[in-house]
Amino acid sequence: MDLYQAIQELYEEKRRLDQAIAALESQGIASVPAPRRRGRKSMNEEERKQVSERMRKYWESRRGPAEG
Repeated sequence: MDLYQAIQELYEEKRRLDQAIAALESQGIASVPAPRRRGRKSMNEEERKQVSERMRKYWESRRGPAEG
């Protein structure tokens, strides 16, 4: 296959793909929703205090009675 001919065929295929993409976009089919953000949710100060208190009580119960 001639290199020039291969390039011409690729340009033709690109033109067809561009037309197909444009047709889909005009119908609204190509619009894809943004992926949902994953990860930890941020906590406000009150929520941090609640978690801190829960964890303090949890570790107190894990340690058992205070030694001293």
